[in-house]
Amino acid sequence: MLLSKKTAVITGCNKGIGKAVLEEFSQNGANIFACTRKIDDEFNSLIKNLEEKNGNSIYPIQMDLSNEKDVAEGAKKIISRELPIDILINNAGAVFSSIFQMTSQSKFREMFDINFHSQILLTQFMIKSMIKNKKGKIVFISSSSGIDGNEGRSAYVASKAAIIGQAKVLSREVGRYNINVNTIAPGLTNTDMMRNNTPDKTINEVVSKLSIKRIAEPNEIANVALFLSSKLSDYITGQVIRVDGGM
Repeated sequence: MLLSKKTAVITGCNKGIGKAVLEEFSQNGANIFACTRKIDDEFNSLIKNLEEKNGNSIYPIQMDLSNEKDVAEGAKKIISRELPIDILINNAGAVFSSIFQMTSQSKFREMFDINFHSQILLTQFMIKSMIKNKKGKIVFISSSSGIDGNEGRSAYVASKAAIIGQAKVLSREVGRYNINVNTIAPGLTNTDMMRNNTPDKTINEVVSKLSIKRIAEPNEIANVALFLSSKLSDYITGQVIRVDGGM
């Protein structure tokens, strides 16, 4: 198992890519702080089933990334367990579609609060453990949109591009502590968020231009997160890995 005896913090674990990362990391032996905006019976059942199946420990952490105070309180709950943090997967995010001149300042702030500021705040809390132990893996889930600049998603694209830039800076600052920082930039991925915010016509147009003629499944993004969180990627840092089917 690639992550045996490791402790990981993962955001956005209740569905989509985050849920796939949770499942993959559990299968590979990690103990996990599973962060989600809402903890309900379905999520608790998922955690229980994974623990029984894989023999690891999963701690649910309520964390609304649109609320800075909530992020800080969630981080403090994680720290209070006094477990060394080996891996941080900053996955949770939100999307908004609107042309530039119709995007309000409040929407820009909302996208940056969720997709950038909250991720940075959580990282600032978690990285203290990594620096103390002189090891760690940090993975940000951005988007191919943050590189390509997709039309009609100015606020979303800007927030995802900001994450890419910040991850590169952070990789340079903490490399001396044996901490790797990388970013995954998924293309269209089969999640509820993507389906609810992308018209079928747009999906079909994008797929027609891909080398691999389909959208990604969440576990295919999770597999790259697993690689970047394991010893297999010890000499990789400051990189943006596109997982987009040849976009």
